Amino acid sequence: MKTQLTHSEACERNKHPIGEKLTHHFESCNTVLEIGSGTGQHAVFFSEQMPYLSWQPSELPEHLHNLQARIDQNPLPNLKSPINIDVRNSHWSPHRYDAIFSANTLHIMAWPLVQSLFQGVMQHLKPNGLLCIYGPFRYQQAYTSQSNAEFDQWLQKRDAGSGIRDIEDLIALGKEHQLTLLHDYTMPANNQLLIWGNPS
Repeated sequence: MKTQLTHSEACERNKHPIGEKLTHHFESCNTVLEIGSGTGQHAVFFSEQMPYLSWQPSELPEHLHNLQARIDQNPLPNLKSPINIDVRNSHWSPHRYDAIFSANTLHIMAWPLVQSLFQGVMQHLKPNGLLCIYGPFRYQQAYTSQSNAEFDQWLQKRDAGSGIRDIEDLIALGKEHQLTLLHDYTMPANNQLLIWGNPS
């Protein structure tokens, strides 16, 4: 009997617009590491759309079972079994990757974990690699929509350390780790797709 899979309506809505951008930017990539793969819907869809990529999903230990179940039900030759990654630990994988992708993670992490994520990216991204981050962000401490402002209030009531991040803070953090913001794409539902490059 098949495991009942967890499902995200947001993933279903955003996978096509995200995929359109990633397909363009990942043309020259061979390997991608996804941080915080969640339900695995993105991992399966992007692996189908970009069969030339080796896609490595990851999650915290408590979420690996459900993620593995989705991958088992959607076997693809270029979709790897998920690995355990906690960004607090600096050694994520023995490999380095052409690109690292993460969706809707920075606003649920405390700021020290966001800093740890960028540190880990530099240890696992190949020279001339790409870091692609999707989610809601603020600009000059202003929200892009009222719904994002309300969402941020909800996040901080649930966990004071979480919250929608300021783009200026992320740009500065990227520079600390030799990452330059190359593209800031406006996406549906008041989200952005941020793409950093690693020139070294």
